[in-house]
Amino acid sequence: MNQRARLGAKHFIAYGVNALARDNTLTLYVQVNPKSTQEIDRLADSENPRVYHFNLNFKHSSMHTPIDQLLIAADEGLRAVFASHHSRRPNPSALVNDIELSPEERALSGALMRVNHVGEVCAQALYSGQALATQDPKLVAQFKEAGSEERDHLAWTHERIKDLNTHTSYLNPLWYAGAFALGYAVGKIGKDSVSLGFVMETEKQVEAHLATHMERLPHADLKSKAIVQQMKIDEAKHARDAMRAGGVDLPTPFKAMMKLSAKLMTTLAHRI
Repeated sequence: MNQRARLGAKHFIAYGVNALARDNTLTLYVQVNPKSTQEIDRLADSENPRVYHFNLNFKHSSMHTPIDQLLIAADEGLRAVFASHHSRRPNPSALVNDIELSPEERALSGALMRVNHVGEVCAQALYSGQALATQDPKLVAQFKEAGSEERDHLAWTHERIKDLNTHTSYLNPLWYAGAFALGYAVGKIGKDSVSLGFVMETEKQVEAHLATHMERLPHADLKSKAIVQQMKIDEAKHARDAMRAGGVDLPTPFKAMMKLSAKLMTTLAHRI
């Protein structure tokens, strides 16, 4: 192996593995200093080559064919609906003492957390659909990062549902399919600013929905409240991120349609 190959391998290990572990490796952009390729060749062939600084950024790209991207999206869907989930961050409920709930309180908390779990299933689908639709690598990275944080919510709500001895929604595959189609359609039909606006409005409505759950959850159910409170904080952050990235305000009729769809989903998920 020549000096140049050894140098490249060294820096790929030092910088690339962290990026690979954090996200899927799709496209590799390398910024090299010095910038001249002739200078790189000269230094690589020298006895004491300088240490290069590689700035590695992995992006969604044409490295995957459309069929590849669809298969990846399908895999994400199957994982979101059927797989066990593990959060990157500690479960907020772990810091709260468990207080015995009455059967009625346990049933109410279970139903509300089931609704919240459905919301996180839909969040996975929306971000996956929007990431598939956009051609902007920066937006893909933003959607993927937001989806990763939402996976924490998915894990937390699922764990709480099990603690409350109830079940997740039997309609989760349907919720996921509908949300994915909606996210993809918004991303394809509208501009990226509209897609980001959709994220803004979705997160605002979810934040308001979680605020009502904070009031409806039994007073003694501190564990569920701890989870919902952190979810609420994260949703507000996602809305701000979408606004800073260029999201636009959606038309009022579209917002009303989103609220109506959410109402139907939450009503069914509360029971099924």
